[in-house]
Amino acid sequence: MPCALAVHGGAWNVPDGDVDPHREGIIEALKPGWDLLRSGSSALEVVERAVCTLEDNPTFNAGHGAHLNQAREVQLDASIMEGEKLEAGAVAAVQRIRHPVSLARMVLELSPHVLMVGDGAHNFASEHGMELCRQRDLLIGRELDRYLRVRDGEDDLVIREFDKDPLDIHFGTVGAVACDSKGHVAAATSTGGTQDKLPGRVGDSAVIGAGTYADDRSGAASSTGWGEGILRMTLAKAGIDRMASGMSPGRAGQAAIRTLNRVQGKAGLILVDCRGHASAVFNTPRMARGIATLDRGLLVGVDRRMTRP
Repeated sequence: MPCALAVHGGAWNVPDGDVDPHREGIIEALKPGWDLLRSGSSALEVVERAVCTLEDNPTFNAGHGAHLNQAREVQLDASIMEGEKLEAGAVAAVQRIRHPVSLARMVLELSPHVLMVGDGAHNFASEHGMELCRQRDLLIGRELDRYLRVRDGEDDLVIREFDKDPLDIHFGTVGAVACDSKGHVAAATSTGGTQDKLPGRVGDSAVIGAGTYADDRSGAASSTGWGEGILRMTLAKAGIDRMASGMSPGRAGQAAIRTLNRVQGKAGLILVDCRGHASAVFNTPRMARGIATLDRGLLVGVDRRMTRP
């Protein structure tokens, strides 16, 4: 059975100076994930591992390097789903969690719930042996500087996140989707949210159907971009439904992205199907993404063109 893997590091207005770090960060997640997948690891294991790698990389807005909210806190969202039994786990507005995607997998495997938030999610993490980190372990100087600049009135750091004119700012939900050698699919997504978000704001990354979806009968998808628009159009499920109707991942993703026109949404989407095909689509200026399939090998890109790493 063919296998496939796709990862993303965010669809947004990536400045020229950040293109190379984004490309390298994608390669660091894609290559080991592809090796694991080809050696027989499950799709669920591979998407978790790939997203953990991206959460550790301060280039991206997830885990270490995530945005601060208006209360000067790091609050993180993540979800994960497998396509055989449609089991899913998600966490939202969590703090002091180094790998939110791993906590989401704990929710999937060790609880009767799908989504846990805030203190309840923290208590669940501690009860199941996950060590909490300090907020300063997740915070980097770039994000503190941006928080202070927003407080000083630099509204452009917030309102031009997805516009075409480059800014010296940073965004980037991360995610991964995979189809393994047994034909099972999985998807995972993680984020630090939007710049200057209100405390308690939850975007699409923690919401099954919007940020993440997987179904062995069709494929898997992970979204990135402006969360409010993605939520309203349930973007990941929109892509899955189109693959279920017979579309390829590329055509399904493009059709799903077009649904965002109704809400003027800006986003990207990575998809794999259960036959080992993969694609990445976006309507933002740039999207950090990588694809690995048996027939095409490894491809990585931030601009429209993808090349071999």
